[in-house]
Order: sequence, then structure tokens, then C-alpha cells
Amino acid sequence: MSDERMRVCSFFYWTTDHGRLTTKHCSWSVVCRLWSVAYCYNALMKILLRIWRMLPLWVHFFAAKLVRPRFRAAVAALVFDEQGRILLFKHTYRKFEWGIPAGGLEHREQPADAIIREFREETGMQIEIERLLTVVSAREDHHISMVYLCRIVSGEFKESLEISEIKYFPVDEMPAMMLTTEKELIKWAVKECGR
Repeated sequence: MSDERMRVCSFFYWTTDHGRLTTKHCSWSVVCRLWSVAYCYNALMKILLRIWRMLPLWVHFFAAKLVRPRFRAAVAALVFDEQGRILLFKHTYRKFEWGIPAGGLEHREQPADAIIREFREETGMQIEIERLLTVVSAREDHHISMVYLCRIVSGEFKESLEISEIKYFPVDEMPAMMLTTEKELIKWAVKECGR
């Protein structure tokens, strides 16, 4: 095979050869192996998240206390449709699997940017913020959440590692497998927004 054809059928990566930076040839079989590793990683993560959901709730709280910062900042979105139903996510890793769209802030990230990013990462859909509804502080787990009223502007739902399903629910018929605090927040928002 000519050197030119070899370049077309392969890619190059940088390596150190006795202190000098050089390129080495790497065949497409390596690309296939890397893709295969990524596929296995996603499959493994799905399994681990489902196992995590089966653990007792006290294990979730204990683990969160060990690995999270002393005080956590989060964002959440409340999305209502034209009939006044609330959009809920079915989480793959939560004990109470249904809940509102939410996530943590990344370092130096603005809260409004964080909820847009989280929603897009988890669903593949784009939202627009209408307004900040409230800021909620939870003493039991040193947690502050900024809750936004949002609407979906584009996109189609795509299942992710964290979210397996999304569905609109009437406010008086929310699923049993949902945190009471989230149910209370939704009911408060309905009164606040006049939905």
C-alpha cells in the first residue's frame, strides 16, 4: 500500500521518541476499538446507575455527603404545557425516579446557563427561560436551588444515561415515585404562575 493511501486509511497521533515529538501510524482498528470502549462505557454506566437506584435511600444521602462539596448549588426547570400539565423526567439513577429537570452548577457557570445546558444534555431539547421563580434552600442536605419557569423551544427527546423518559402530568395526578418536596414546589408554582 502506498504511503499516500496509508494516510487516507489511517490517522496519526503524537508520541515522544527519545525526547523528540514525532507522529506514529495508527490503523482504523484502533478507532474501532476506541469506539467499542466508549460503547461499553455507556452500557456499563446504564447498569451502574440502575444498581445505584436499587440501593437504600440512606446510602444515597451518605454517599452524597461524602463526595459533594459542603454546600451545593443547583438549578431546576418547571415546564408546563398549554393544558397546565407539568413536565417530569424519569431518572435512571434515583430511588424516586420521577422528578423535575434539575442539575448542578459547574465551576464559574451562571445559573441560567446551567439549566439550559442540563436540559439539553439530558434530553437533546432546547429550552428558554421565562423567569426565575424562586430560590430554595434545603437545610438537611446543605443545598440551594434556583428554580426557573421555562418553555421548550426546539428539539426532540433523546434518551440519555440519566433520563429514560419524559412525560407531562396533570398537577393533581403526579406519580407516586416522586419526592414530596418537588410535588409541593410544583403546586406552589401553579398558584404563583396562575397556571
